[in-house]
Amino acid sequence: MLLSIASAVIIFAVLIIVHEAGHFAMAKRLGVRVLRFSVGYPPRIFGIRRGETDYAIGATPFGGYVRMLGDEVAEDPSPATLEEYLREIETDLKLALNKDAGGKSGMDSEPALIAFAREFESGSRAAAVSKLGREAKTDEAMLLGAMAASGSAGEAIKALALERPRALIECFRARAFPTQSLGKRIGIVIAGPLANILFAPILMAAVFMYGVPYVKPIVGEMKAGMPAASAGLKPGDRIVAVAGKSVRTWNDLSDAIRASGGASIALDIARPNGSVSAEHLTLRIQPVREDEKTIYGNSTAAWVIGVLPRGDEGVRHYGPLSAIGQSVIATGEMAGQLVIGIVRIIDGSTPARQALGGPIMIAQIAGREAHQGFADLGGFTVMLSLELGIINLLPVPLLDGGHLFFFLLEGVRGRPLQLRHREYAMRVGLLLLVALMTFVIFNDISRIIHG
Repeated sequence: MLLSIASAVIIFAVLIIVHEAGHFAMAKRLGVRVLRFSVGYPPRIFGIRRGETDYAIGATPFGGYVRMLGDEVAEDPSPATLEEYLREIETDLKLALNKDAGGKSGMDSEPALIAFAREFESGSRAAAVSKLGREAKTDEAMLLGAMAASGSAGEAIKALALERPRALIECFRARAFPTQSLGKRIGIVIAGPLANILFAPILMAAVFMYGVPYVKPIVGEMKAGMPAASAGLKPGDRIVAVAGKSVRTWNDLSDAIRASGGASIALDIARPNGSVSAEHLTLRIQPVREDEKTIYGNSTAAWVIGVLPRGDEGVRHYGPLSAIGQSVIATGEMAGQLVIGIVRIIDGSTPARQALGGPIMIAQIAGREAHQGFADLGGFTVMLSLELGIINLLPVPLLDGGHLFFFLLEGVRGRPLQLRHREYAMRVGLLLLVALMTFVIFNDISRIIHG
């Protein structure tokens, strides 16, 4: 149980960091100020300030966020917003002075900052720049001037926020998220899901290089009355080739039979013969159609011969180049399956109760895969990373896809939606997400109760 919980927490933490790092990196690249990078939601239990950003850990797990400068809509900032912005500038100045002082106690205090502001305003700019380590920015210079005049950082901040000088507002707009161009905002929002989608083949390549377990094509159980038994196939037989094409794994065998289209196929077999070397023979088998459950929960007809694997496993290691190629193919197929699965849930083809799982089920699977080893746990993480990236692109308010949908409407209309319309959509989105989480949690509990 502890392993399941720990595995789930670690997996979610990794995927959240990857997702939010996408938003963070793109925002920084485009010049937007990032106030906080948090893994977990408030209350904040730990954090450290580096540069302009507070890197924090929240007490509520299974989530995270990147908070950028600015409100939801691209309007001139309110006095309260400007006051918050100026307090960030004050912290920047304190950290710069403290760094110059070698971290000596008291150098990041308000008296030290006021003394620096007076020195800065007295005309000793060269000395001030030396202490700061760089030229003061426009917004910093304005705050230093106000502090030198008032003798108090708090009073200077409140005065500037109420006065709202145009130069200060322009500095704010240059660094705030909502006032960026539509293209920049789209780039920042879409970077999160894309980070998860791109992370999947990178991790999958590591899994391929580490070694991927596979089931050997050795016959175990056979179904009576099916083509394999009628043709003389026996438990313990190793399938070497199908229709002259070599097979190495049970999946290779299964794919070859399904691709036969019902035509008679030749199976090259190595049959154990006591202490003597294996007997090699060829059997011709005619597949039949049989309904099978798919990964989407529905049934479909497939060509089969009526055999199950014995369960012998091997491990295949890939070189770097081969691993990259295989990872791209594998994650591409997995992403396609996930998209089809989501579409089937939406159109009702797959029952939601059967297809959806919540944190309890994820923790159970994570624990099971952790027991199996790195390859299985890595593969499960790849699937979750793809799911997180794809689901976040859905046009649902509160998800990244919902923001992208709003941006699309803004591009068509030529102006953003009114704030009250966006707030209403966000409430609806929150209601939907709460309802979904409640459903999947009760669904997990129901699965446990009914075994």
